[in-house]
Amino acid sequence: MAQQKGPTQAQLAQAFLALHQQDSAFIIPNPWDAGTARLLTQLGFKALATTSAGCAFFAGKQDNNLGRDEILKNAQSIVEATHLPVSADLENGFGDNPEAVATTITQAINIGLAGGSIEDANCLSANPIYPIELGIERIIAAREAINQSGNPFVLTGRAENYLMGKPDLKDTIKRLQAYQEAGADVLYAPGVKSIDDIAAIVSSVDKPVNVVMGLAGVNFTQDALSDIGVKRISVGSALARAALGEFMRAATEMQIKGSFEFSNQAMPYGEISNLLAEDKET
Repeated sequence: MAQQKGPTQAQLAQAFLALHQQDSAFIIPNPWDAGTARLLTQLGFKALATTSAGCAFFAGKQDNNLGRDEILKNAQSIVEATHLPVSADLENGFGDNPEAVATTITQAINIGLAGGSIEDANCLSANPIYPIELGIERIIAAREAINQSGNPFVLTGRAENYLMGKPDLKDTIKRLQAYQEAGADVLYAPGVKSIDDIAAIVSSVDKPVNVVMGLAGVNFTQDALSDIGVKRISVGSALARAALGEFMRAATEMQIKGSFEFSNQAMPYGEISNLLAEDKET
């Protein structure tokens, strides 16, 4: 088990689960390394989540092109940089079969993660969405691995239909209901853009629902999502993409104009240094 500052893995997982029981939704931002994890911790967020895409982009690769070891190493660096619960984007568990999922969950617990998500698709396949029966088996395997570890762990079951170009609300709800029964603690269908569809998902399941914001054309507020019963709001790779957007605009200004006006909007050196000087547990 990785050493952490302050709370144990079990305490962090219990605290993370408790956040989902609040009356209103909480925002869980997605850092991509230790530095961004510490900055977000200093801002007062109550939990953090990793981003596989952000991790890949800053490693110079496309999403879904890092293996289990690289993703978990990145997650561990974030766990060790904060006293907050950290949930990891564990992609599809780094294998199609349930055994691969179980191995990933076991290793995730061992590095101190408080939770993690498992997708029901192989994004590199020509037919990415798994049959629902396999999706269920994979969540069952994840839950069994958690039980065998003897440690709490907040398992998020993901239905990838909308991200994979299959905006089928009925099938998405069917999958989320099945993953709930299979042992998921939180349910998540990334890419749903209609507030009515999100509300339909929330009302169709008995477990907390995570919604992702930061997608183009989707900008519901925390209050609006709380009002329909959403419990957790993540931003996926949006913070990483925002940072890269500013980086590319600055680099383009230098290359095209030969000017450096971008530095006027840059975060001051001293402010960054002060935020990283020491952790403030809140």
